Amino acid sequence: MMFIDLNCDMGESFGTNIIGNDEGIMPFLSSANIACGFHGGNPSVMYHTVKLAMKHGVAIGAHPSFPDLEGFGRREMNMTASEVYDLIIYQVSALAGFVKVSGAKLHHVKPHGALYNLAARDATLAMTIANAVADIDPSLILYGLSGSELIKAGKTRGLITCSEVFADRHYQDDGSLTPRTKPHALITSTSVAVVQVTRMVKENIVISDQGNPVPIEAETICIHGDGAHAIHFAKEIREALESGGITIKAS
Repeated sequence: MMFIDLNCDMGESFGTNIIGNDEGIMPFLSSANIACGFHGGNPSVMYHTVKLAMKHGVAIGAHPSFPDLEGFGRREMNMTASEVYDLIIYQVSALAGFVKVSGAKLHHVKPHGALYNLAARDATLAMTIANAVADIDPSLILYGLSGSELIKAGKTRGLITCSEVFADRHYQDDGSLTPRTKPHALITSTSVAVVQVTRMVKENIVISDQGNPVPIEAETICIHGDGAHAIHFAKEIREALESGGITIKAS
């Protein structure tokens, strides 16, 4: 039997309660990456999202980012390794507090946006993040782009890692994600996403924008919850995987 984790970035609103698609998407997930306030979310939203994940038996992860509320964490920032280390400690610890008082356990850490993409190719930054996660709790799982420097750093530091692929993103020949600045970066067709996901999980390849098969390790699949049809998308992806004999389960 094949297993795959299905994750989504959650808790990225700014109200006093959960808004957007979080309530509708959570039942289809096996793990959730909860924003820690630096690109989205706030204390109230963090707490509500933790409790929502617990309600549905979804593994809880921290989703730290650069301090970039205005740019939603998607702008690269020039920060020292020490500053990035402090950012990770601060944000993960904040979410861990809500998890602890809720009677749950923090499962993983997945950087967000520009921090995630930069750590995928910058070995020094990747090791800084891995060190921070390990120093907080060496049992935490580090989520990162499949084949990235972040996955390598996590393994070097002795962490359990989880190689992530994306249901709704196109890829380049080097295994990197097609930049969001490109008009074809996102996959909006559920049927196309299902084909890509199934191929990644069962064949360990993804077809790049250049039309070439790229080797890829898929241990967790990310879907995005901020699209107009995000709930339908999540439902269709999960049902397609399960009908193909793949069990949805947190790593």
